[in-house]
Amino acid sequence: MNTRNFIIAFSIFGALVIFWILKTNMAPTIAPMPKISKVGELQKEAIPAEKRPGFKPAPEFSLKDLSGSEIKLTDFRNRVVLINFWATWCPPCREEMPDFISLYEQYKDRGLEIVGISMDWGPERVLPGFIKENNINYRILLGSEEVYSLYGGVNVIPTTFLLDKEGNIRKKYLGYSGKEILENDIKELL
Repeated sequence: MNTRNFIIAFSIFGALVIFWILKTNMAPTIAPMPKISKVGELQKEAIPAEKRPGFKPAPEFSLKDLSGSEIKLTDFRNRVVLINFWATWCPPCREEMPDFISLYEQYKDRGLEIVGISMDWGPERVLPGFIKENNINYRILLGSEEVYSLYGGVNVIPTTFLLDKEGNIRKKYLGYSGKEILENDIKELL
């Protein structure tokens, strides 16, 4: 076999291997990108919770806040909860924070709780100054791989879940959704 035939055979073999990997779903999955073409552009609609009778209960978690206190999802029963997976280095996450601050201030007395779950590396180091500098008035928790997995393998940030007072996931938002969309959905559940 000459070199040219060897290269052709090897190329065909490589293409078949790649095809087989893709066909058998052995390739790593990549989460779809949110409907955002640039920072600050709004997502037009939320992704509805799972389509089946009733709604899917939000996975229970227990995470620490910056003071070291254990916070559980069940601590927020009988409240509408917005769970936001975010990071300090994420521009759309930073852009939506003023909306969360405003919504929390406006609706906390009516039963709204906002929980930011940080996906930062070294959160104990970066979060205190960031929270103070941005006047964040809602609860921030230190994320974990386990919780990211429980919520479907959070691969896009920001990712936000809206829970009803019974702890069921009612909406999922990928990317920066905008205050108006969030506010309308929250008001329906309060």
